[in-house]
Amino acid sequence: MGGRQDYVAAMNATLTLDEDGRVLIPQELLEALHLDAGDRLELESQGERIILRPVHPAGTMAQEDGVRVFRTGNPPPAEVADATLDRLRRERDLSNQSDES
Repeated sequence: MGGRQDYVAAMNATLTLDEDGRVLIPQELLEALHLDAGDRLELESQGERIILRPVHPAGTMAQEDGVRVFRTGNPPPAEVADATLDRLRRERDLSNQSDES
């Protein structure tokens, strides 16, 4: 699974503005770009062209209930989570072994 590399190559659609000036982005594109309600988009206009880009905020690390939590807005792939947990457990085990010596 490639995460953000799974973009739709191209999409053309005709969208209609509602009375408040909003448009509905097709579900297929939302899924391909891993966008959810509340995600932010950057808008750029060039002449008659409007460009929307997802805004991907930098992740933050926090300690919650004694556990390190990295928040990016998107869950990591399972293999990344597993590798991170394995590394943290090895570090913990090495630290515990040196404390016992």
